[in-house]
Order: sequence, then C-alpha cells, then structure tokens
Amino acid sequence: MNANQLPAGAQEGRLKILGKASSINVRKVLWLCAELGLDYQHEAWGSGERDTQVPEFIALNPNAMVPVLLDGDFVLWESNSICRYLAARQGRSDLLPTEPQARARVEQWMDWQAGELNNSWRYAFMSLVRKSPAHTDPQALAAGIQNWNRHMQMLEQQLARSTGAFVTGDQFNLADIVLGLSTHRWLMAPIDAALRPQLPRVQAYYEELSKRPGFMAHGRNGLP
Repeated sequence: MNANQLPAGAQEGRLKILGKASSINVRKVLWLCAELGLDYQHEAWGSGERDTQVPEFIALNPNAMVPVLLDGDFVLWESNSICRYLAARQGRSDLLPTEPQARARVEQWMDWQAGELNNSWRYAFMSLVRKSPAHTDPQALAAGIQNWNRHMQMLEQQLARSTGAFVTGDQFNLADIVLGLSTHRWLMAPIDAALRPQLPRVQAYYEELSKRPGFMAHGRNGLP
C-alpha cells in the first residue's frame, strides 16, 4: 500500500481515526470530535492493538505513531495538527480563533504542551505508571518529578494570569483540550504527596473541564 491507497472505507466521506483509545494523543482527538459532534470511524492501532510498524501504516505516517486522521483522501498525523485541522474544518473559531493574535496565543500553549510539558513527564511517567525496567534510577526519577512539577507550576501561574476559567481566558478552546489531558495525567500519577505541590488553580481548572461530557468520556475516564 502506498500513501494514495487508503484503508477500506477511508474514501467514503467519513472521518477515520487510527490509534488506540488509551493513548493520550488519540484521546485529544476523540475529545475534540465529541466537542464538534463529529461522526467518525475509529480503528485501534498501537501497542497491544494493530501494529503500526506494518508497511500500510507507515505509508500513512512514517513515524509509525498514532493518531492518524483520514478525511477522504487527505491523511494527517500529529495530534495537535489534527485538532487544528478539525476545528478549522468545522469553522469553529471559538476553539481556534481566526484573529491572528488570539490564534497565536492558543497555538502557543498547544505547542508548549507538545514540546515542553510532554517532555517533562516522560521519565517519571514511565517509571511510576508504566513501571518500565529502563526507568528505575532513583536520581533520574526525582529529577523527572521535579521537572514535571515545575512545568505544572507554570500552568498554575498562567491560570492565575488568565482573565477566565480557561488557559487563555474565559473561552474554552483547543489549548484546553491538550492541556486538560496533560493535567489529568499529572493528577493521576502516583507521585508521593510530599513531592506534589499544591496547585489550587490547576485543580479548579480540572474540575471546570470535568463539566464537559467529552472530557469525562476521553480525559477523566480512569486512564492515566
């Protein structure tokens, strides 16, 4: 299969999302689809599911990672890019503003989540949650927890500066979807209470997001 030969059903006008529902990045997309009321077909790919290393999947995403979105003959990977695309596709300027500065602010926090916050939790998450044998060094774990906490404190500070209940103000948007999943992961991680800072604004933010059915279905759903 090459990039122009899509899986069966992908060219029938219905969105298809490839990726296991337990993946934090797939859950971003599923939550957004709930917010948008989109009809889609979901196929489970990734560890424990269909193998992303097979040629037909690599033809869609050379990184062999999930999620992948199929919209007719259009193929897109990278979860935050998929979220941007779907919001724009549906004309949802409340989720992704069209005004340049407002849009840049939303995308700034989306990019921070993907590039900075996600990288801060990798060692601690693999050690504490995944119980990875390759992540058992106590000093590296302590440093990882400290770095993760430091980034969550940055989110706390931003919420203090915000003029509303959400990251960029009083309007829920794409930044809150990606950061909501990251907030859930931090709160779910079994970090020793003595090492976890009290972040009241982050906790209030989490409870505000929990009013949204899509977050309860795909974010605060018992998965880390």
